[in-house]
Amino acid sequence: MTELDKNGKDKLRRLLSLTRKAVQDYDLIREGDRVCVGLSGGKDSLALLTTLAFLKRFYPKHFTLSAVTVSLGFEGMDFTPMREYCASLEVPLKVVESDIAEIVFNIRKEQNPCALCANLRRGAVNDSAGQLGCNVVALAHHKDDIIETALLSLFYEGRFYCFPPATFLERAQVRVIRPFLYVEEREIRQFAEATSLPIVQNPCPMDRASSRAEIKELIRTLERDNKFLRSNLFGAVKRNIWNSEN
Repeated sequence: MTELDKNGKDKLRRLLSLTRKAVQDYDLIREGDRVCVGLSGGKDSLALLTTLAFLKRFYPKHFTLSAVTVSLGFEGMDFTPMREYCASLEVPLKVVESDIAEIVFNIRKEQNPCALCANLRRGAVNDSAGQLGCNVVALAHHKDDIIETALLSLFYEGRFYCFPPATFLERAQVRVIRPFLYVEEREIRQFAEATSLPIVQNPCPMDRASSRAEIKELIRTLERDNKFLRSNLFGAVKRNIWNSEN
């Protein structure tokens, strides 16, 4: 990647600090781990890849890093900028071709396709990581994702649930970790803007049209009267779902 200016370095330093804390608090990266980052092409996963590439340089527990991205089958997807960016970080990238878009929209004809698409993409990433010899898959879920997921579960499933910081998938034989769990989305956005991350635009017609977008708006509305809303919700997830006092 190109040399960062002071603003870019400051933003990266912030991501590194929060990521290292999460990794240490929840033992996310262990000595000798072979970590594969699941890249979507969006700001979150590219920021995570960058952060882990720099963390790898000084973290006391040695680990290797690679990346996988899944082509959903939409026309016009150009992964060249992503390939070049990964090369600049000295991270090998594997692009997995798939027909997920065909399955979701034309075969299954899902009215609410986002959940199925996400499951298929995660499965493809996990399988590819195993094929590359990786034992860890790093996903870029951030603090706001965690809060929104917990509220979605509460509102639509009647239970207070969220994915954990780390989980072992028996079928794929990989451990899934979420090193960005302390990072807010706005911090990722600021980093992406400061460093001009090569974001791949999502051609999916359902992009942003989901229940999650509605939850985001609800949180923004409630936050006007309660500036501690996000921190309170995140604290509730840690205490009541993860049983964590970190």
